[in-house]
Amino acid sequence: MNAPRAAVPVNAMLRARFLRRYKRFLADVALESGEQLTVHCPDPGRMLGLLAPGAAVRCSQSNSKQRRLRHTLEMIRRGRTWVGLHPARANAVARAALAAEMLPALSGYRRIRPELRVGRSRFDFALQDHAQGAPDALLEVKSVTLAEGRRGRFPDAPSERARRHAEEFGAQAAQGRRAALLFVVQRADCDSVEAADDIDPRYGAALRKAARCGVRLYAIGARITPRQICAERALPVLL
Repeated sequence: MNAPRAAVPVNAMLRARFLRRYKRFLADVALESGEQLTVHCPDPGRMLGLLAPGAAVRCSQSNSKQRRLRHTLEMIRRGRTWVGLHPARANAVARAALAAEMLPALSGYRRIRPELRVGRSRFDFALQDHAQGAPDALLEVKSVTLAEGRRGRFPDAPSERARRHAEEFGAQAAQGRRAALLFVVQRADCDSVEAADDIDPRYGAALRKAARCGVRLYAIGARITPRQICAERALPVLL
């Protein structure tokens, strides 16, 4: 029997070549016609090892009149692999993976509520109304784009926000709440996920402490194409 998969549609059909990134959320790309275009870069991280001038990229297009830039940088080619650069896509992948029951430990919930605020903290999902009466669960999702060999690594830049999330999750688990952290690896060339201690040792320490407090750690590897992001398999999280 084939393992379950979950796909999220993406319409990133504009072909281009990467030129440069600047002001954190802007990037210049060159179209096949030679025209240069400034596009929105949704990834606030460093995108280490990805931003090679001349690399193939794909962009999506929005016709919203409220947007200053019509195009968004969705993915970049690294060797033979497309790497997803839109962190918000990870949440959509997580939700689809839950619906497809790719994570058996988190299956059975009939209600998936986004962006639940608990005290001063906001979590990506609350999993509620379990079919067999299991307790509600909190779920936080992190997008992984950095890789070393075949190991996905997070984060790719020091992240006070990610560290705070790990500490808050650990506190929730220590109080008896069911809590889980899901790494969505937006590239198909990784076999595991680990904390990038050399980049942000405080996050690595907070993640391991959260795990000791009872936070469950999961990861999913996704294959990126210009038309979809397909969550293909569960990956181990190495501590």
